[in-house]
Amino acid sequence: MTGAGSDDAAARKAQARKAAFARRKGAQATVDPRPAQAALSALLDGHPDATVAGYMAIRSEIDPLPVMARHARVGPVCVPVIDGPGLPLRFRQWTPEAEMIDGPFGARVPRDGPDLVPGILIVPLVAFDAAGFRLGYGGGFYDRTLERLRAAGPVLAVGYAFAAQRVEALPRDATDQPLDAVVTETGLHRFAQGRAVGSGRA
Repeated sequence: MTGAGSDDAAARKAQARKAAFARRKGAQATVDPRPAQAALSALLDGHPDATVAGYMAIRSEIDPLPVMARHARVGPVCVPVIDGPGLPLRFRQWTPEAEMIDGPFGARVPRDGPDLVPGILIVPLVAFDAAGFRLGYGGGFYDRTLERLRAAGPVLAVGYAFAAQRVEALPRDATDQPLDAVVTETGLHRFAQGRAVGSGRA
């Protein structure tokens, strides 16, 4: 459904996205990513058998590749595949040795391999807020994917970002799916029922 409300939310998201891109680019240039990698690795260490969906970083996204490679030694790892506009993501198995090809929007994907269903998703983002909502690139892929996965069973959605990407509140609409937690260089920050419930090292 479209209307004045959804158009207004889209316009406010576009404005927020522009400012968030600048903050993320600045953070990528100045912030040491190793504390964030350590915090994310510690979280995954508590789920050694979990199938983890990572992502291949583009633009100024914080790169989860070292953490993905570490988890791949003990459990399955996959990355998102975009089939087309308006569709949820699929997840193709990834290993550090996988042959990669260019996918849509500049993100690389394995040339072949089975599709997996992740239990933990490492989610890229442009910005996130104090309630655990995220701002992406505007395609809605992760929102549709999380809605489908959550309807089927338990799944843990963990945003991966620089602390500078946090804002107090983001514009949102009814289709937006909240994150369960966010990992930044300051540690692990969990959310529940639309509010932050704690933070600290993972």
